[in-house]
Amino acid sequence: MKVLVLNSGSSSVKYRLFEMDRREEVAGGVVERIGEPDGVISERVRRADGSLDTSVRRLPVPSHRAAFALMGEALRSGGGLDDPRRLYAIGHRVVHGGPVFRAPARIDAAVVAAIREVAPLAPLHNPGHLVGIEAALEAAPDVPQVAVFDTAFHQTMPARAYRYAVPEEWYTRYRVRRYGFHGTSHAYVARRAADHLGRSLDGVNLITLHLGNGASAAAVQGGRCVDTSMGLTPLAGLVMGTRSGDLDPAVVFYLGRVAGLEPARVEAALNQESGLKGLCGAHDVREVHRAADAGDPRALLALEVFAYRIRKYVGAYTAVLGRVDAIVFTAGIGENDADLRRRICEGLEGLGITLDEERNRSAAGELSEVHAPQSRVAVLVVRTNEELEIAEQTVACVRG
Repeated sequence: MKVLVLNSGSSSVKYRLFEMDRREEVAGGVVERIGEPDGVISERVRRADGSLDTSVRRLPVPSHRAAFALMGEALRSGGGLDDPRRLYAIGHRVVHGGPVFRAPARIDAAVVAAIREVAPLAPLHNPGHLVGIEAALEAAPDVPQVAVFDTAFHQTMPARAYRYAVPEEWYTRYRVRRYGFHGTSHAYVARRAADHLGRSLDGVNLITLHLGNGASAAAVQGGRCVDTSMGLTPLAGLVMGTRSGDLDPAVVFYLGRVAGLEPARVEAALNQESGLKGLCGAHDVREVHRAADAGDPRALLALEVFAYRIRKYVGAYTAVLGRVDAIVFTAGIGENDADLRRRICEGLEGLGITLDEERNRSAAGELSEVHAPQSRVAVLVVRTNEELEIAEQTVACVRG
């Protein structure tokens, strides 16, 4: 049973082919610079020894249709997929489902129209997803295709968590509310954590921390998200690589008055020039660590601010949940940065969270326990796999 997972943007298509009987990626890659004369296709193919062999080709990719043709060639030659019609299904990542989609959806004309209708909520992402969906439907019209939404996992939040205290018309007419993102990652690691704890998902309370260049926290009660840090857009919540996270909204108006900055300029700065980059000039946390180790006070402050904001959310979500069974670290920083995990957990002993320094430093592999024996709350490092989660949700949707 082979499932193809696609993440289509305006100028790129990322793809992964899974053999679902083994839950294993057999091929993958990305086609970039679509619509330009110097396109790039990077391919990954699983060797007989289990490792992935990577190659790169450069050639014109005039359209998404051409990108899918190249992807088909790559999958035939390296993925063992001689005919796309033999796919069990195709799963599409879609960033924003608005208030419409609470679960994956089998793609038809009505679903495409609904994704287009909520596109203003994610103008940088949903239009590109739609181009990819339409190209995939044309390339494989008889293969079941499913949209899996980053926002869907968070649609179980109660109104007290997702409503903003703004005029009612903003909510009813313009859909201004908290949506949350990284849902497939939060869902995947929550299930993996519950399995590791030997508990059913509906019997555990978790705080999941997806920490990468984009970062978000979620309070998961019995397998259902009850609160999350990102909001109407991915700008809210935690400090990120280039995004500010939570901010007094009056900053926008203040900068308009005193600096003459237009809202669009402030929006771009908050998304692309803020966060770690705004604090110390670097958005890659590895560069921030190097600068901090060299004594740069701005880099040291950036690490402290990053960890402090997360620690505040852990405290808040502990209050929301009442009982926490585990803290789950995932994504690039969460999985690989022992120093930031230590900084985040410092001072949380009163909440029953105690890190083991040696376990934390040596964490590796798919899942690691990094809490001390006396910790009342488990602290886990779980390697996320958003594409596999999309594949599994796609299969579940097709099976009804």
